[in-house]
Amino acid sequence: MDDNLRRPFPQYLSAPFQILWYESDELALFLGFLVLALLYGTVFWLLLPVGPYLYSRIKRKKPRGFLCHLLYMACLVRMRNYPGYFEKDFIE
Repeated sequence: MDDNLRRPFPQYLSAPFQILWYESDELALFLGFLVLALLYGTVFWLLLPVGPYLYSRIKRKKPRGFLCHLLYMACLVRMRNYPGYFEKDFIE
C-alpha cells in the first residue's frame, strides 16, 4: 500500500478535537472573548481566562452536545432534519 494513503488510527474514537487543553467549543469561546477584549477592552480581558474555565466546569455536568441544543433553543442555530423548536406536533 502507498505510504501517502496511510494515516494513523486514532487511539480514542470518541475523543473531542483539542488544541492544547481546550476543546473546540471552549476555544471558540476563548477566541470570542479575545475579539471582544481587543475591540472593547476593560471587563472582557478579565473574562478571557475566566469565561472558558467556568464554561468547562458547567460542561462537565451536562450531557455531550448541550451547547448546540442551547443555541437551538435560543433560535440562534438551526439543526438539520429537526423540527422547529416551537413545533408542537411532529410526525415522522
